[in-house]
Amino acid sequence: MAANFWTSSHCKQLLDPDDVDLVPAADRERGITPEEFRLIKIHMSFHIWRLAQQVKVRQRVIATAVTYFRRVYTRKSMSDYDPRLVAPTCLYLASKVEESTVQARLLVFYIKKMCGSDDKYRFEIKDILEMEMKLLEALDYYLVVFHPYRPLLQLLQDAGITDLTQFAWGLVNDTYKMDLILIYPPYMIALACIYIASVLKDKDTTAWFEELRVDMNIVKNISMEILDFYDTYKIDPQRGIPEDKISSVMNKLPAKA
Repeated sequence: MAANFWTSSHCKQLLDPDDVDLVPAADRERGITPEEFRLIKIHMSFHIWRLAQQVKVRQRVIATAVTYFRRVYTRKSMSDYDPRLVAPTCLYLASKVEESTVQARLLVFYIKKMCGSDDKYRFEIKDILEMEMKLLEALDYYLVVFHPYRPLLQLLQDAGITDLTQFAWGLVNDTYKMDLILIYPPYMIALACIYIASVLKDKDTTAWFEELRVDMNIVKNISMEILDFYDTYKIDPQRGIPEDKISSVMNKLPAKA
């Protein structure tokens, strides 16, 4: 794996904010709006998280899987790449890349256990293996993902506010319900989470941020995006988006083949 973010494929693939919310033409034809496009991505990010809890993988695997999932839909439509299959396949692929391999049959077992009689979410091993090949092509085989977790711990240590670790870590987890990882360098996301945590917990980090000589406008913009997300969606951290709110949106997707 690339040791330096700035020379990595991840860095080279950072996107303009306007590009990550573009609804593909095939999805627009099915009546999916930009807001509904966002809702599906949030909903399926929760699906990945819940499935990951069942198979017991590290947070980094979940973060990589969600990053793959979100990156795919900057290039492919949900009409052609069913998010209900793409989500577990991203988790399967991420588990291999992050050297915490989860067997496809285990994912299939837990999907059936989680989703019960909802056939739209039920897939077989061959479906995941076939989608894995399609995802590799969609991602151009660039699988290296850098995350904010490591810089977060280093920066908290440097700032002398390690008592904020749990709070700031939770904020970083929540950033994967958004597309921030596709837009900003991971260390800037980490700084935004530290900024929010220090403000909410009354820690004066002004002098420390000045010493860093980072662009505080970007840090504050990311912070506002995170806070706006909380204010707009008010999502239950355990259950995700209510079924009555998401079902009508998911029904706009093509019926399972």
